[in-house]
Amino acid sequence: MRDLIPLAEKIAIELIARKQTIGIAESSTGGLISAALLAVPGASAYFIGGGVIYTRDARRVLMDISDDAFRIPGMRSSSEPYAQLLATQIRTRLGCDWGLSETGATGPSGNRYGDAAGHSCMAVAGPRNEVMTLETGSNDRSGNMHSFAQTALTFLLKNLAG
Repeated sequence: MRDLIPLAEKIAIELIARKQTIGIAESSTGGLISAALLAVPGASAYFIGGGVIYTRDARRVLMDISDDAFRIPGMRSSSEPYAQLLATQIRTRLGCDWGLSETGATGPSGNRYGDAAGHSCMAVAGPRNEVMTLETGSNDRSGNMHSFAQTALTFLLKNLAG
């Protein structure tokens, strides 16, 4: 995780300078995104909270996203529409300026939706809304978790700067 901290420090500088806050909804990163942001001294100035939204129950209870949301065409776990919904929902629920989400399949096998290991969708919601998909091509669970977290932090920093 040590190599995630320099990215988190850059994010902290941007958020603190703007007096903005962030909430995180992550899944297959298992809390690495939040841990990196919280490793920066002074994180309470910008980090409102977050959660590991790993199951349907967590999605329902923590994010208040019902199963009805999955009736929307293209909406399923590990998809760009779902990542955007998570980012928007965490931002709204925590009342922060930015929401960042990640959802994917770390491995060693793919998920039940047909995504291969190494597939992750990420989204930011706030002054800018953007979504992206990462395909690592790897089935290394731990490596994918780290790669997903690093990509999500880089993606957030790009959107903060843009």
